[in-house]
Formats: sequence, C-alpha cells, structure tokens
Amino acid sequence: MWKFESVGAFEGNPKWEQITKREDNIYVRGNDMRSPFERDLNRILHSTVYRRLKSKTQVFYSPMNDNICTRLEHVNYVSSIAYTIAKALGLNTELARAIGIGHDVGHSPFGHKGGMVLSNISQRDIGETFWHEKNGLYLIDNIQLLEDNEGKKNNMNLTYGVRDGIISHCGEVNQNAIKPREEAIDLYSCTRPAEYQPYTWEGCIVKIADKISYLGRDIEDARKIGLMEGHEEELEALGRKFTEDKLTNSFIINTLITDLCENSTVEDGLKFSDYALNLMDEIKAFNAKIIYNSELLKPSDKYFEICLNQIYDTLSVCYDGINTLTKIGEKEKYYPVLIPAFKEWLLTYVDRIDRGDLNNKIVYDLNKKEDYLKAVITYISGMTDNYAMDVYNELIQY
Repeated sequence: MWKFESVGAFEGNPKWEQITKREDNIYVRGNDMRSPFERDLNRILHSTVYRRLKSKTQVFYSPMNDNICTRLEHVNYVSSIAYTIAKALGLNTELARAIGIGHDVGHSPFGHKGGMVLSNISQRDIGETFWHEKNGLYLIDNIQLLEDNEGKKNNMNLTYGVRDGIISHCGEVNQNAIKPREEAIDLYSCTRPAEYQPYTWEGCIVKIADKISYLGRDIEDARKIGLMEGHEEELEALGRKFTEDKLTNSFIINTLITDLCENSTVEDGLKFSDYALNLMDEIKAFNAKIIYNSELLKPSDKYFEICLNQIYDTLSVCYDGINTLTKIGEKEKYYPVLIPAFKEWLLTYVDRIDRGDLNNKIVYDLNKKEDYLKAVITYISGMTDNYAMDVYNELIQY
C-alpha cells in the first residue's frame, strides 16, 4: 500500500527535527548503524521499567498461570500490531515499534486498579492525578537510568517522537478518523489522558493497535480462568453477526488491521469501516459486562487497595524535612526488605555531595514534603505485583 509514506517519520518530513529531538545530546559510537528510533527501542528493551512489566498485571492477576497475559506480553503484542500496520501503510516501523514497546511502562502494580489507588492517594496528598501515560513519560525522563560508554548512569533521553507516543497513546477509537496534531507541545502540559492526539502518524497507529491487541486476548484469558462459563453462547451469537467462522483473537486482529489499512487515507485519517467499528464496539461492550465488571475480580481489587495504601502509609510517615533519610533508616530493623531498597532508590534522585557514577537529574528536594510524597508514589508505581505483595507481607508481620 505505502499510501502514507509521504507523511511518515522520515528525513525530509517537516516534523523530522522535532520528532528526533532529544533533551540532551546522546553519545554516538563511530560504528553505530542504528537510527534514532532503533536506539530508543534498544534503550527501552534494556530498561528496568520494561523488564518489570513481565510481573505486572494486564487484566487478571494470576502469577502462577504462565498462560495469562502480563503487561509485558501486551506491549509486545501492541508493538507487533503497530509494526504490521506501519509497514502496510509505508510509515516508520522503527518508531511504531519503539512507541509500542514503551507505551505502558508507567503502569503501576495490579493493573488499572493499582493505578486508581495511586491516583486517589496522589490527588489527596499532592493534588495531582496519577495516570499511567504521564507516569510513563515521567519514568523514562527522570527515573530510569542507563549506563553510557564511560560507565556513567544517565537518564534515558529518548526522542520526542517516542516520548510523545507514550503519553498520547490513550483515547477512544470511534467513528472519527484519527490524525496527528500539528503543534509540538511541552508534553508535561498534558493535564489528562487523551487530551491531545499524538504528534506522529506512528503514534496514532500505536493508539489504535493498543485497542486491537486486547479485545480477543482478554476473552482468551477470561476463558482460561473460568470467567466465560455460562457466557459462551452469548459470545457465539455475537460472533455470528460478523463472521461465519469462530470469533477468535486471530480473526479479530486480522480483520481490524486489514480494515484499518483499507479505509485509511492521509486526507481522511486513520479510520475503520462501520463494520469494523461495530465489531470493536460490541466486543468491548461484551468484555466490559462479562469480564471487567465481574464479581469474581472484586476480592482481589480490595486486596490491592489495602496493599498499596499500607505501603504508602508506611513510607509517607517517614518525612521529616532534612532528617527524612535518618528517619527512614530507623525503620530498617523492622522492614529489612522495603526500607534499604527505598532508601537506596531515593538517594539516586536527591542532591548529595558524593554522587559516584550518577550523572542523572536531581528530581526530589527533601526540604519539600510534596517532593517526598511524589517520590513515594513513583517508587510504588515501579513495583511489580509480587514485590508489592512481598513488601506488604513484611509490613504486617511481627
């Protein structure tokens, strides 16, 4: 098809300089063959925030079941779908892949429920809404560190195009065609999810691929844990509206990708046919009713709320201005798992005389309570499900 090649994120695009812009210059080896977006992809793949997604809930908390989709598998699915669409339309596959791999690194432990818990805490104590898209941007800009070729630990320093795709990937896909915005904005000016469309067509593709990726997979996972019992006939009836074949994850992905590529144009934007939109909307409605709002998920949701609130309460009460680090250390004998790890993490982002091999931004001022509480929320957001549970179990033992 290649009908979008003229507007892709390639050299010659009027947006190219902005799309490839980094906050600081990045070291370049003489024999490096990678494009800017390939470098971003590699930096994300080797990051802790990406690696921890393997132990973070996508929809179902089921750590003992290797067949249930985790957040890591989800971002890989999104990246794969985004690559397929970008390749078919003639867009930059490297940028699409990099955004896809990195789009969900800001998710907290325990999926969307964990994010809701942290948002309630954040709104109450520092007056900010926690949302995973902005947290993802914050993590890759300020928290995640990578070694340079001199062994110094630096911030990731990704391109604007990838950073923009991460914070802009949320939002509904409906009858309105999706086009990228024209203006380059300060990404931290975003005040809510889906406030702006992505800056690139590749970012718009990831936004759509995100929706395509989970519709059928969530049904597969629900079936594996028994949530589909008593609802298979309803699903079959839904499927008969759209296909003579079975309504499988493969059918859903192939149908939506093909339909999007056939119906999208540079002039009109990325869009589906009415048939594909109805397919997507009806599956989303079915999943919401049968899966996401299932009574079987509520007991775990309550546990997640207790777990994250207790961790936050334990760390937040340690604030004592310039004596905060000392007060944190006093709790180490009670909580030998949580306290040393949190203290070491916090020291990475505060001003101190000896920074060793650290060459990253200083983002927290311990003279400001709001900074400290922001640090606690950010630290918790980076936990895996199992680590959060281990910490909680430590807190309730004597």
